[in-house]
Amino acid sequence: MVSGLVKCNTVVIVPYFGELPWYFWYFIKSCENNPDFHFLLIGDSFDAVDCPANVMIVPMNLNELAELICTKLGFPVQLSKAYKLCDFKPAYGLIFSDFIADYQFWAQSDIDVIFGKLSSFLTPDFLSQYDYVSVRHDYTSGCFSVFRNLDWVNRLFMLSKDYEMVYQSPGNYCFDQCNYTMDYLTNGGDLFKKFTEIESFTHVVRKEQAGERIRAHFDFILIEGLPGRIKYDRGRLIYQNRFEAILYHLYHFKRVYFPARKPAIIPKRFRISVSRIYC
Repeated sequence: MVSGLVKCNTVVIVPYFGELPWYFWYFIKSCENNPDFHFLLIGDSFDAVDCPANVMIVPMNLNELAELICTKLGFPVQLSKAYKLCDFKPAYGLIFSDFIADYQFWAQSDIDVIFGKLSSFLTPDFLSQYDYVSVRHDYTSGCFSVFRNLDWVNRLFMLSKDYEMVYQSPGNYCFDQCNYTMDYLTNGGDLFKKFTEIESFTHVVRKEQAGERIRAHFDFILIEGLPGRIKYDRGRLIYQNRFEAILYHLYHFKRVYFPARKPAIIPKRFRISVSRIYC
């Protein structure tokens, strides 16, 4: 258990390196509004962040993280750029095992998300039924996913025949998801009929799920793209005044909205259109 935090079942692991972008402040507010979950922020940019009570910061630079990964995996890895961390996401349970030993579940997340009410979706009863949870229906979700904190689950990524090559290469392989076949899978394609450069984490989880060796859950419960009509209301994320979502992934939104400065305060309620945030 992270020192100083009240006991809970799930910790969300979030490494980040470099200057904090404007959307980080929305992210951290949405963490604060999920007091039933803990968040572990690891990186070199959080010194000046006034953290909520459920957030723990571990100062670490990229070289130090690379050394930790080498120690945990037992072989040299390539981590010269922070974006390469995407390939390592399925291994966070092993890499950061010293920080998460007392949790039943851990999740990996990016900071370009605004969480809704996580406890509306990740209830104790729901989590008790699964070893891995994707917030997409079609592939293992890179922006956020949940793992049961057991050694065999934390080593699941090792079932890929390519994981050592991926981790020893400086290139980005989208290993945490599906080796860049997202559009193909979203359109209903069969991953096992598609040539891919590497055997990704989606390959691994789908194979294990088909063999009934893992209890995996895939469902589209997030908001992505630029749909507009999104409302954040005291910790809940609502789309079209009808659907509650676990999070909004800002992958596309951060490419169209460029506020001049970080927000002075994040209100309890705000709206997100296709191109801006209205506070």
